[in-house]
Amino acid sequence: MAWGRQRTERGVAPWVRTRLRTAPGAAVAFGVLVLVTAFLAAALPRALDAYETKGLRQEIAGAPPAATSVELSAPQPGLEIAQSTREKAVRPPALAAVRRAALARLPAPLRADTMESAYGVRTSKSLVGLNHWLPVIDAPPRFTLVAQSGLAAHSTVRGGRLPIATGEVTAGTRKVEAAVTEATARTLRLRVGSVIDVDGFGGTPLVVRITGIVEPRRPQGGYWSAEPVLRTPGVAADAPVPPQFYWDAGLLLAPGAAPVLLGSQGEPELYWRFAPATDRLTAQDVPGLVSRIASLEGGPELLRMREVAGGTAAVATDLETVVGSYSTTRVAITPVVAVGAFGIGAVAAVVLVMAGGLIAVRRAAELALLRARGGSLRGIAGRLLAETAVVAVPAATAGLLLAVLTVDEARLLPAVLGASAVALLACAVLPVRAVVAHRRPWAHAERDDLAHARPGRRRTVAELTVLVLAVGSVVALRRRGASSAGDLLVSAAPVLVGLIAALVLVRLYPLPLRWAARPAARGRGVVGFLSLARAGRSSTVGVALPLLALLLALTTAAFGGSVLAGVSDARDRAALLATGADARIAGPGEVTPLPAGLAGAVRKVAGVRAVTAVRIERTAELTSGGAGAKEGLTLIGVEPASYARLARQTHLGAFPADVLKPKGAQGAGTGRVLNAVASPGLAERLGRAPRRITSLAGDITVRVAAVRSRTPAAPGADFLLVDAAGLTHSDPTTLLATGAALDAPALRTAVRGAGKGLTVTSRDEERAALSDAPLQAGAERIYTTAALAGAGYAVLALLLSLLQSAPERAALLARLHTMGLTSRQGRRLLSLDALPQALLAASGGMLAGWATVRLLAPGIDLERLALATAAGRVPVIGASLRTDLWSLLLPAAGTVLLAWAVAVAQAWWAGRRTSITELRTGGMR
Repeated sequence: MAWGRQRTERGVAPWVRTRLRTAPGAAVAFGVLVLVTAFLAAALPRALDAYETKGLRQEIAGAPPAATSVELSAPQPGLEIAQSTREKAVRPPALAAVRRAALARLPAPLRADTMESAYGVRTSKSLVGLNHWLPVIDAPPRFTLVAQSGLAAHSTVRGGRLPIATGEVTAGTRKVEAAVTEATARTLRLRVGSVIDVDGFGGTPLVVRITGIVEPRRPQGGYWSAEPVLRTPGVAADAPVPPQFYWDAGLLLAPGAAPVLLGSQGEPELYWRFAPATDRLTAQDVPGLVSRIASLEGGPELLRMREVAGGTAAVATDLETVVGSYSTTRVAITPVVAVGAFGIGAVAAVVLVMAGGLIAVRRAAELALLRARGGSLRGIAGRLLAETAVVAVPAATAGLLLAVLTVDEARLLPAVLGASAVALLACAVLPVRAVVAHRRPWAHAERDDLAHARPGRRRTVAELTVLVLAVGSVVALRRRGASSAGDLLVSAAPVLVGLIAALVLVRLYPLPLRWAARPAARGRGVVGFLSLARAGRSSTVGVALPLLALLLALTTAAFGGSVLAGVSDARDRAALLATGADARIAGPGEVTPLPAGLAGAVRKVAGVRAVTAVRIERTAELTSGGAGAKEGLTLIGVEPASYARLARQTHLGAFPADVLKPKGAQGAGTGRVLNAVASPGLAERLGRAPRRITSLAGDITVRVAAVRSRTPAAPGADFLLVDAAGLTHSDPTTLLATGAALDAPALRTAVRGAGKGLTVTSRDEERAALSDAPLQAGAERIYTTAALAGAGYAVLALLLSLLQSAPERAALLARLHTMGLTSRQGRRLLSLDALPQALLAASGGMLAGWATVRLLAPGIDLERLALATAAGRVPVIGASLRTDLWSLLLPAAGTVLLAWAVAVAQAWWAGRRTSITELRTGGMR
């Protein structure tokens, strides 16, 4: 008997294998859906980590090394110590030992880039060079004497040799060797063999002989740029009034010559400079990094450093300021990104739920039969769970692995949690739906179509709850803005608006069908009536879930596309405000007149359509009050006709050219009252009466004739536009060129041939530079993914809905063919059968997307998302969310076209099969 029972149990076909063999196509499609969704769920947090980490590293790498370096410094050893001990403390072995100990004490996550770090002894106060042949500005040049480690590894000798310490150098030594960079040698007229007498060493100056001229290997690295005077001499000034300007340069002594600085009056100090290493720094290290820096500057970590560098050692750095600037931008961008990320997640979850729900609807009869024959809910749910887990778990694992391989330098845990959530949802949807639908065995199949469905109280309460949440979310976003990434209610605003639209459309869906069915029933043809009748007989789940998925997907796509369009507009506007035209040509500081033939040379460049010459005087002054006080302003002299045309083309303060021409004026000479176009602030200061303006272009009297907030020549300043013919000196200082296909390299070549010191600023290059920042570029990719994922999931939801009902439509078409329905009528029937839901979803999606953008626009600030930094840039007015027509129309139109194409394809395929074959195999499995 035991053998007989064992044989009988083995004869029962395994459930999972049987189901997978019965519907392999559905299993593969479900697996692909889970794989793609798991990939997105795992890749999204990794992408956020990756671009935030890249942004942090670039922020630190792009900042001046003087700001990012961590410098441990100590004053010279005290005079109470024996002189030999003092000298020993500044020699290379002692300094190297302190460096090794300090490196070991740097707190994580702060790490040093040893290649760009350095240590040594320097004079903190520059000393005067006494030689008469040294170049003098207002006062003799001064020198910073530095005995820094690693000179040979960081420079290339271009002349002579590197300095060495001959014999034993002490504080009393008065002859040493030094090297200088090529820039220092060129500026101070030094060469190999030059001898410089440096004051500040008691009664006898220090004689410094130049033995070598070196070229820095990485001039922008921390070794040379942490203290720029070592690389390039600068102009400094004393405090007295008027200030006395002088050259300030660096002399590079041999490390072994450091003891000589102890005999100087330049306040020598010991230093150990550590350039930060960013290769292992991540965005998650920011709080710890800021905390450790604060501790180094004045906390327990400083005490640990003083254990090796002395009790008076100090740590100084501006790295926390650099990291703080990054954090400010990150905090401003993250909430806006969270809105898009929440939309992607919601759409993916709804499509997964929809897929499980449609599978449950397709297998409703099978599950009802199992319940009727005594199947328990636990047994059915367990078998369905095993059936979906076999497909979902490997697919989610593959999606996770693909995300890890695709996006590197990010945390693994958030990706694992995202993929696990997808797998859990995919496995749970079908069993939960089956348990809920089959709590009690069915005596007979009840109608579950929209035409007869009556919403219950629970559904009404749930919908009202969602409505309240949506209203609260929209109000919160409009009032507070997207200011907190952890505020889920605010982040869910677009999803909730789409959800409300879906609930409204589900309730309204039967009404247009009933209205259209009445005239169709009175018509002669049967196609229209049958298609509308079938649409009305669709099950609630078969319509509600696809409609919800479609509306959320279309809303997410519209919102993401509108954000991208707003970002693009803001960057276009910022680039225009930076240049004032398609290209801007000017001399140094826009103060020197341009060469006479430059305008003609620019006009000949390919792609240049027009060139407008202007004279800009940024040092013009307005005489105000009785005390003769002066107020600064920017005076711009223009040729009225060409400049008015430029302002009209660029939409920067357009005005009629006649505004600048006084009525009844005779000629264009100077000395008359000139009409002017002024910025609002300056117009308020000038008033209506004529006012006197003094400038290098000549003194003029002006009267404000028009007020404009912007102008191409000076978009971000208080300006005063006048006719250049009324200026004593009207030579242009700036050219503004326009052209749709302007060739920037060719323009630079033409400008370079016309004169020296001229700069060309291209609008296209400015626009490209705005997209290079990792934080902004990464956030833009998130919204691009949101728009594409929304459109993709909309297509997927539509396909799943159509494929789920495909066997039923094929069987219906076969039956109608036996009753005399023609192939042409069959194609029309299937086309009209698919269109009601697609048209409703498309129109509802466009309406929901438009409403979402309109409702949320006041709370979404795109300036930080679009622009890398607002510092030093003209503010972009109007960098806000706007409706992008293409983001509304293209996904919606694609949905309708796809639905029609699938219906036509199915009608064509059904026409190739005989009705008998279709009726024999058309039963739903």
